[in-house]
Amino acid sequence: MTVAETFQALQSRFKPEGAAGLNKTFQFNITGEQAGSYAAKIENQTCQLIEGGVEKPDVVFTIKDTDWLDITAGKLDAMNAFMAGKVKLTGDMMLAMRLQGLFDLGR
Repeated sequence: MTVAETFQALQSRFKPEGAAGLNKTFQFNITGEQAGSYAAKIENQTCQLIEGGVEKPDVVFTIKDTDWLDITAGKLDAMNAFMAGKVKLTGDMMLAMRLQGLFDLGR
């Protein structure tokens, strides 16, 4: 699976029950051979994927393409990747912590 394919599948992994009252935008800046930016706009318990990212996201994750693919395949735990420095975070740390409740990333 490619990075682009994982983001296309992200909407099907969205858990609307975890997004009650949340109107925020998460951005993923992917580095490496499959570099790109993708944003997930959460609004009214829906998720809209924006390829290319947005100008002012609420939180930004920067991660290497191979690590992102490992996280989405369930081979790498997202929290462990963050603690190991494989995921860089800019913006609202508390909001970032909610990500795992919004998406089923490791399947």
